[in-house]
Amino acid sequence: MSVLPMKHIVVCAKRHDRKAILEYLQRLGTVEIISHDVDETDEVFSRIDVSQSAQLFTKNAAQADKALEILAAAAPEKGSILSAFAGRTPISLSDYETNAKKRDVMMKYVSEILRLDKELTEAKADVPRITTQIEAMTPWSSLDYPLSFTGTKKTAAFIGSFPESISESGIAGALAKYAPDVTALDINIINSEDTFTSVLISCLKSDKNAVDDALRRMNFQRPPVSDMVPREQVEAYEKERAAAIERIDKTRDQIAAYADKRDDIRFISDYFRMRASKYEVLGTLEQSKRIFIVEGYVAERDAASLESDLTGRYDVAVELFDPDPSEDVPVQLKNGPFASPMEGVIESYSMPGAGELDPTTPVACFYYILFGMMLSDFAYGALMSIATFVLIKKVKNMERSMRKTLTMFFYCGLGTMLSGLLFGSYFGDAPTVIAKTFFGQDFVIPKLIDPLNEPMKMLVVCFAIGIIHLFAGLFINLYTALKQKRYVDAVSDSVLWMLLVAGLILFGLTTDMVTGMFSLEKLSPAAGTVGKVMAVIGAIGIILMDGRESKSWVKRTLKGLYGLYGVTSYLSDLLSYSRLLALGLATSVISSVFNQMGSMVAGTPVIGVIFFILIFIVGHVLNLAINALGAYVHANRLQYVEFFSKFYSGGGRKFNPFATNTKYISIQNPQDSE
Repeated sequence: MSVLPMKHIVVCAKRHDRKAILEYLQRLGTVEIISHDVDETDEVFSRIDVSQSAQLFTKNAAQADKALEILAAAAPEKGSILSAFAGRTPISLSDYETNAKKRDVMMKYVSEILRLDKELTEAKADVPRITTQIEAMTPWSSLDYPLSFTGTKKTAAFIGSFPESISESGIAGALAKYAPDVTALDINIINSEDTFTSVLISCLKSDKNAVDDALRRMNFQRPPVSDMVPREQVEAYEKERAAAIERIDKTRDQIAAYADKRDDIRFISDYFRMRASKYEVLGTLEQSKRIFIVEGYVAERDAASLESDLTGRYDVAVELFDPDPSEDVPVQLKNGPFASPMEGVIESYSMPGAGELDPTTPVACFYYILFGMMLSDFAYGALMSIATFVLIKKVKNMERSMRKTLTMFFYCGLGTMLSGLLFGSYFGDAPTVIAKTFFGQDFVIPKLIDPLNEPMKMLVVCFAIGIIHLFAGLFINLYTALKQKRYVDAVSDSVLWMLLVAGLILFGLTTDMVTGMFSLEKLSPAAGTVGKVMAVIGAIGIILMDGRESKSWVKRTLKGLYGLYGVTSYLSDLLSYSRLLALGLATSVISSVFNQMGSMVAGTPVIGVIFFILIFIVGHVLNLAINALGAYVHANRLQYVEFFSKFYSGGGRKFNPFATNTKYISIQNPQDSE
């Protein structure tokens, strides 16, 4: 377990090599580039404004991503379950450079897909619009005149509707009321519904104004004007709708025809994403007319090879030196295959601060055990380990982060298998239930501890693991203090607390209350005396030293007494490990419930077996998913709250190198292509 030491690097190179050097550093991905505040008085060095170019590249990448989404809808990509775990497609540097020369052609594909998608959107919008027009025209389909018809030389015609169901006599009565002088009227109802009545009303031209005024007072509504007979208009609309639907299908086919260009579009998306990233960095560099300067951090292990590569490839000056203690140096972790899967758990909390130990290895040692105790089923652990092992081996280009996560669950599965062996859980009590239900045999699963029948014994085991876990944190704190030559802190913050807590535990194991509660054998009075002496030494030491930064002995004593009160936090921390028992019991009990449910319907030989298998599979899949999530969450909590509080502060900043942060392709390192 280690935090990689960092070197401060400064590269000074000719400006005409700027593009090549930045692209090389980006592909290499080992340097975190930093920038300083601009010195406005500097007449030699300045920074160039590349924001517009960076925005253009970002826009192009976004358009390519949009084109891929459109393609995915028009021509879904087929893939196996394993493909969901596959990472970016590896590509050699020579292939990358070859494809980069075709970027304009690739962007034409993107533009054409976006244009077709716009047409598709318009065609899709036309269908409901035309459908609405058809629905509006349908009530008039029996009318033999166009809706724009206003009458003949001697008559006036009014085509429209009333917002209610009304008869001819009702219309005539209303017109007689509002236009009593009009006697010559012809009323024809075209269509009548509960809330709508369409009509054609004719009168003499001399009565036009009177009838028009009367109709207005009757809430008469005129339809959209059309020069076509409604029946013909509906037919025209239906043809227009059919054409829009045909246009939709045709446009979809045209988009789907670009499915074989999917890889090109993915490439161009990442190409512009990389260029945008490069230009963002370019805007932070100090440059003169002939040279530019790159400044940042590189891991010490990579520094020598980086210097050699840069000086061998380009005409540059490279300076490497140790960072100043005041610098905000990034943190990069380096661990072996057993512990490295835990780096993501550490990063989720916080990277180690200055001078702190990398906690990844001790976290890994406990994490796999704690997770296993909370899931505590051999079969569940075997399923997890086998599934993750197969995925890791089968998917070759899996992303490093995904591989770490699956490796973490592989080890968690092994820890779960170990716990299952100790507690005799194989899909809960499935062997016993199956033997009794289908074979009429009594089968007892061998186990070291039975959590269901011996919960207090199991609780003692959980507390024992918790004590070891907490003391491991104190030992790490002691080691860190000694390594940094903080000897007083080592004694006051670690040794004294070890004495106090260990002494109280030792003394408690000599009392009837503690041993009786947990059914333990009482230790000898001599052990109790030793425990009391240890606890007293620890307590006095804490009172005297916990407030050592204060000059006044009164303040030191008061702070020491308050610090001693912190012993209660150890009790609460220790009680937190009872969750190992709680979650382990939950897994076991739920498993047993599903097994019993399956056995209850297993009366009929064939049908019973089928129902048993269905209940068994569904129940245990749900149980595994729910309790694996619970084990993951609570294992993290025991690390973050109980373990880290004893030695770890965090506060470090993760190493963020200038790299090819792509979505679809992974460019091989320059050395791989030489």
